[in-house]
Amino acid sequence: MASFSPLLLFLLVSLSALLISPSQAATACPSTKFKNNKVFANCTVLSALDSHLYYSYNASNSSLAVAFVAAPSKPGGWIAWAINPTGTKMSGAQAIVAYTKEDGTPTIKTLNITSYSILTPGKLAFDFWDTSAELNNGTLTIFATVKVPEKAETVNQVWQVGPGINKTTGYLEKHEFGSQNLASYGPLSLVATGTSSTATTTNTTSGSATNTTSGKSGAPLRIGDGGHVDLLSILLLALGALIVF
Repeated sequence: MASFSPLLLFLLVSLSALLISPSQAATACPSTKFKNNKVFANCTVLSALDSHLYYSYNASNSSLAVAFVAAPSKPGGWIAWAINPTGTKMSGAQAIVAYTKEDGTPTIKTLNITSYSILTPGKLAFDFWDTSAELNNGTLTIFATVKVPEKAETVNQVWQVGPGINKTTGYLEKHEFGSQNLASYGPLSLVATGTSSTATTTNTTSGSATNTTSGKSGAPLRIGDGGHVDLLSILLLALGALIVF
């Protein structure tokens, strides 16, 4: 009988890694049923501030429907999600903000952020509609649909959380400047989420609905899709040889 060699262990680990699809290995969005019963085709766990974004891209009218979910940094605070059409970070971002009023009702504001020092309400640089907010156990959700450039493949998104609203001015109180706050930006790919009839991915928002995506770029790569077949065959042959000899 063959001994349990380091090479055999390596082959077993490599084979296991190939059998796990990227969608299974990645951190998944929590299954969420929104109070307004909205569903979205895709969800991504954002890289900072313990937040995530549900979204659906409609190529026919160049619109992006989103639900941004996060908890304010303090009770009674605010959350914001933005697209920056001119840069990658906060300055120039066109933001949609959610917070709770004194009676506990969630509400929406929009901010055209012209500088880091001034956060005042303002009209966005692009069309938007269907805005609303939900509050659930201290977590806020922003719902909105925004117009994006025609045939855009990515948009620059920025998100943030803050401590509260100034009761005198009605302006947002400044957020913290920790590492998480400073890292809350990045591109959002729209290419893999346009509608097509060639591939489907599981909807991560609720139930078992499915979404049709463009090509195979939005589908998880699995054994049989062709991506790892040759390497898998080699590993299986080598593993078989070790077991036999």
